[in-house]
Amino acid sequence: MNAYEGILPIHKPAGFTSHDVVAKCRGILKMKRIGHTGTLDPAVTGVLPLCLGRATRMVEYLQDLPKEYEATLVLGVATDTEDMTGEIIEQVNEVQVTEEDVRRVLSRFVGTISQIPPMYSALKQDGKRLYELAREGKTVERKPREVTIYQLELLAFHPEGLHPRISFRALCSKGTYIRTLCVDIGRALGVPAAMTELKRTMSAGITESHCLTLDEVARHAASGSLQDYLLPVDRAVQHLPAHTVAAEKVKAALQGQRLSPSVVSPAVKRGETLRLYSPEQQFLGIFRVEEGTKAVKAVKVFLPE
Repeated sequence: MNAYEGILPIHKPAGFTSHDVVAKCRGILKMKRIGHTGTLDPAVTGVLPLCLGRATRMVEYLQDLPKEYEATLVLGVATDTEDMTGEIIEQVNEVQVTEEDVRRVLSRFVGTISQIPPMYSALKQDGKRLYELAREGKTVERKPREVTIYQLELLAFHPEGLHPRISFRALCSKGTYIRTLCVDIGRALGVPAAMTELKRTMSAGITESHCLTLDEVARHAASGSLQDYLLPVDRAVQHLPAHTVAAEKVKAALQGQRLSPSVVSPAVKRGETLRLYSPEQQFLGIFRVEEGTKAVKAVKVFLPE
């Protein structure tokens, strides 16, 4: 039985799909129970947290948290994939845009916005991935989706040449298509646009500084030191409030029994989801406070191994 358990932050290289990274780590670590926390296109690099062992039960929580990207787009060119891996479908020979224009337009995209998912995406429609339909030359109607851009910062503006470039940092909700954001920024500036580069710099509070390359994973696994680089399971739910259960009720909590709010401190609030610890700060799992009785009910329990 493999002892690895926790969150393994990987720096995904270009040319690998998220599934490729999982497959590679399964081979290195000789374990099957590995899940990733959000698909990155092959050309995209950056932070890809993997969940090992029982930490796979936390994938949904990590996926739901905000992500941060650094992207570069080119103005004056549009492609069928919304990035430069696709075929050019529109091009203009002159783009007249100032930095002031760019800053003004970027500010419009902060907040809740509506996006139409690109055809070259993994969303399913009638049982088929959109990118499969796109490769067959088909275009289908997609419903707009609401996403949230929490921050949008201009990093660089290069107005020189036929096709100016804009680099920006975006902190956004799950489900945000940065390629589509690039296209929409161009549209707001009155010109076609396409994404040329994308790096994920943060996912669910996990940054590049936490990440290992695949070579480093192999090296640490061979030396027996990899566990030292794994983040604890409860790192996935750091955004939830932390509570402690009385020592005499730890066993009841681990058995999934409903707990009286009186044995949990600090005081709980109706309807809140929380992470629960023993007095020794052992992570017991995710619990939820019932609306009516305020009883503390188990959602996911993590029994000690």
